Amino acid sequence: MTEKSIEQWWPELHTATKQWFRQNLRAESVESDVALEVYDAGGPDLKDTTLAPKDWDFIETQSEFVD
Repeated sequence: MTEKSIEQWWPELHTATKQWFRQNLRAESVESDVALEVYDAGGPDLKDTTLAPKDWDFIETQSEFVD
């Protein structure tokens, strides 16, 4: 399976999973159930790693309030 960009797999995640990422911004490891959902949505395999810095930047930007 070809890995999708975060812009493609992020909308596929459940709200609780998105909240986990927001509450654990830039975590060094990802919980196994969260990692599995990301992989099932077409994202990277996070079993023994974390997201790339650009992906964390995307999540942080998506979490900011608009003026």
